[in-house]
Amino acid sequence: MDNGTGAVLLNMSNITMEFPGVKALDKVNLAVRRREIHALVGENGAGKSTLMKILSGVYPYGTYRGEIIFDGKTCAFPDIRQSERAGIAIIHQELALSPYLSIAENIFLGHERARYQVINWHKTREDALVYMKKLGLAENPDTPVNRIGVGKQQIVEIAKALAKEVKLLILDEPTAALNETDSENLLRLLRELRDAHGISSVLISHKLNEVAAVADTITIIRDGKTVETLEVGSAGIHEERIIKGMVGREIIDRFPKRSVALGGVAFEVRDWTVYHPEQAERKMIDKVNLTVRSGEVVGIAGLMGAGRTEFAMSLFGRSYGANISGKSLINGKEAALTSIPRAIEMGLAYVTEDRKEYGLVLIEDIKRNTTLAKLKKVAAYNVIDDSAEVREAEYYKRTMNTKAPSILQLAMHLSGGNQQKVVLSKWLFSDPKILILDEPTRGIDVGAKYEIYTIINMLASQGMACILISSEMPEVIGMSDRIYVMNEGRITGELDGKSATQEAIMRHIIQT
Repeated sequence: MDNGTGAVLLNMSNITMEFPGVKALDKVNLAVRRREIHALVGENGAGKSTLMKILSGVYPYGTYRGEIIFDGKTCAFPDIRQSERAGIAIIHQELALSPYLSIAENIFLGHERARYQVINWHKTREDALVYMKKLGLAENPDTPVNRIGVGKQQIVEIAKALAKEVKLLILDEPTAALNETDSENLLRLLRELRDAHGISSVLISHKLNEVAAVADTITIIRDGKTVETLEVGSAGIHEERIIKGMVGREIIDRFPKRSVALGGVAFEVRDWTVYHPEQAERKMIDKVNLTVRSGEVVGIAGLMGAGRTEFAMSLFGRSYGANISGKSLINGKEAALTSIPRAIEMGLAYVTEDRKEYGLVLIEDIKRNTTLAKLKKVAAYNVIDDSAEVREAEYYKRTMNTKAPSILQLAMHLSGGNQQKVVLSKWLFSDPKILILDEPTRGIDVGAKYEIYTIINMLASQGMACILISSEMPEVIGMSDRIYVMNEGRITGELDGKSATQEAIMRHIIQT
């Protein structure tokens, strides 16, 4: 068998997958070479994750049509275990680690270093150190994984894959929850795995700057079909070229224009101070002052750990923090936002950064998720009026352009962009005056991002006061009328959105 660089390791031919009423994949082709980082890109719902679930055995042979040849052999995987034995490992966006087990235990979970069903702990620890050293992870192997950061947890996942003698590593949005430094480290690690160990990778990512920087080859999928495969080469591929293939058109302006008509101050925060909920002496938010006017989009920029999410959650019904002090005012009147129901009643809404954990009930349908934040609007004498609930859900599905067969579609079966639209629908149904958006486009593609931006602009034009928290500086700059810079729990600068630059934001961060 040819093991040289450039030989084909994986060939997926004419892969077709149908769900009831939906053709998810239509004769998709994908070829991955040895020693290659192959990016798989497309809009949410294009079929990327479905294709990788077929390859990794999540969707077993017989549920799809087409042929898979891996490492020179025709494959018909009945489950994940068989694909892993062949040398394929998938790392999902939601990491599959046991938080209270050690790094070493997690690396060998499911294929323990054991004899006669008795675990050899010395060998477990010794072998774990070998894989950790390969990946540059200098932690104690006995450390529980919940005591290391998300970036290092990703490395533990890769160590698990190496321990299974992986030949092809599939990474689904691996940098979605990572800061810039951890993202760069992970991409560097993929290059090292390719160059030093001959391991190929399939990278699914919506961060097109990362894709353009690290991929050798890029396959674009649109509406369940293979559009094209691009060879990056020495000249490189620009983000705009990838976007054109993904959405079928050029997006000249990634941030839709909005005519700004500002009203009076709708929301104000004075000397807002918050302490850690478990470490009473640790100050998380330190005397933050902020104003937002009606019709204004105010951005909050900062690095991971700056305290932006903690600030937002503490405002939203004190859902985070302890010993909270300071004042919050809505339309000039002091507002006691002492609980989540109270905050909602007074017109505050919070779109969380983690839509799957906190934003949606994934096992419920679009209809129920839409009305969940204010059920009394569709109830009489504490009994839900099903007809009213259907009318409201249909209205928001239409207004938000949520792509789903019906409002009875379960939230768990929606793409990331459409899930986010349902989260927005839920909070708009609660009749907010102030909308806090925490990483509203995390993990969604460029086309869906544009739709979310359009919705934010629409809400601002209707007079809503919007606070936008984002780790993507171009997003904060492109969408905000004013920008507050936050670092270590404090506001360190304020910039006009029209003249703000990434360099100016970074200066306000590093000068503290």
